[in-house]
Amino acid sequence: MLKDRMKKHPSGMLLMTEGNPVSLILLFSVPMLIGNLFQQVYNLVDSVIVGRYVGADALAAIGATTSVTFLFFALCNGIGTGGGIITSQHFGRKDDAAVRSCIVNTGYIMVAFPLVVGTVAFFLTEPVLKLLDTPAEIMSDAVGYMKIMCIGIVFVSLYNYASSMLRALGDSKTPLFFLVFSCLLNTGLDFLFVCGFNMSVRGAGIATVISQFVSGITCLGYAMLKNPYFKFSKEDLRFNKDITLSVVKLGIPLSLQFSLIAISCMALQKVVNSFGKTTMAAFAATSRIEQIIHQPYQTLGAALSTFTGQNYGAKKMDRVREGYRKSVVIMVIFSLIMFPVMQLASEGIVGLFVKEGPVISMGAKALRITSIFYVMLGFIYVVRGVLNGLGDSIFALLNGIVEVIGRFVVPVLLVGIPFIGLWGIWWSVGIVWSMAGITAVMRYLAYRKKVM
Repeated sequence: MLKDRMKKHPSGMLLMTEGNPVSLILLFSVPMLIGNLFQQVYNLVDSVIVGRYVGADALAAIGATTSVTFLFFALCNGIGTGGGIITSQHFGRKDDAAVRSCIVNTGYIMVAFPLVVGTVAFFLTEPVLKLLDTPAEIMSDAVGYMKIMCIGIVFVSLYNYASSMLRALGDSKTPLFFLVFSCLLNTGLDFLFVCGFNMSVRGAGIATVISQFVSGITCLGYAMLKNPYFKFSKEDLRFNKDITLSVVKLGIPLSLQFSLIAISCMALQKVVNSFGKTTMAAFAATSRIEQIIHQPYQTLGAALSTFTGQNYGAKKMDRVREGYRKSVVIMVIFSLIMFPVMQLASEGIVGLFVKEGPVISMGAKALRITSIFYVMLGFIYVVRGVLNGLGDSIFALLNGIVEVIGRFVVPVLLVGIPFIGLWGIWWSVGIVWSMAGITAVMRYLAYRKKVM
């Protein structure tokens, strides 16, 4: 039955208001998970090539920019996410005119906003890195890499916009195809610029920006050629105040949520920097690894968001509840599988990024600590997916505030305890995941009584 439904949508769109929720969520998730993993390869390739061919200092320089980059990207990506959720709700209602108008008006915002954010971010890069106590010996590389990434914000936003709109329509395959190509391109350009031209971290940044541009422009161009919802009339291209306000109303809290999380990560990075370059390199390596661990959870949450948005638009709340329950089961199973992997193979995993023994030893122990809390991390994404799909903007801010409080307070307290010391960095990561996960579940239970 599900395959038959797919045959009715040659453009790859999937209506998720009928059929088995688990099958639909998994069918939608798999291409998106592959795409998300390939997207992480952008950062992983940068880290592996720079860490192994340039050195731990260069890896620490890239790691020092991670939270700052996330902050600036988050300001833009929240709008795209909000627009995708509103689009999925209109798609569930089968309101084709509203779907096209939502795609267009979200696009207008996603052109202007990244240009403003990228310009401001470019000039704030060095002051912000200094505020985080970035060591002087890696400051030049960190600033150079960060400024290149600021220039690329508009390209990252372009791909995220196109993929958000397509996924809102149930198409998780199209973004994958272009992302895989651009990922392969990024790998080749990394070797060319870093190893061939000896451009160090700046070469890695340039490779990433070029690759993001290719994935964004090709994905959007293909959508406009093949997807009927991207074929606009003059009426569709008009500015729609109501739809724009609905996108902004949801997108701004999501941007603030992502930004608050980014700011909290910057606070944690400041603590990390105070322990020196070895700790910075280990934290950079474990952060890259955890970005991969996040992907199945993030993918499940994003799929659940589209599933929820479409069924909320179709007023099928029983399916929303069922989708949440089954997604929790999937999440717990994955968490239980990953725990022994990180406990037993952490040295080999960290060793993929760096050659220095002290960094590998520290990073391995760090992964064994954070893997204890994977179930709580999963709850964050699953609950966020449902509440975002329902358009709950209050949760977005609540979740961000909890993470800010946690990352500003918990690491400082833990590293000050003599028998914990620097390991408090990674214990604080797990504790903050737990704080946010518990808060998310509490919000879901309260919101379920209100709208379900």
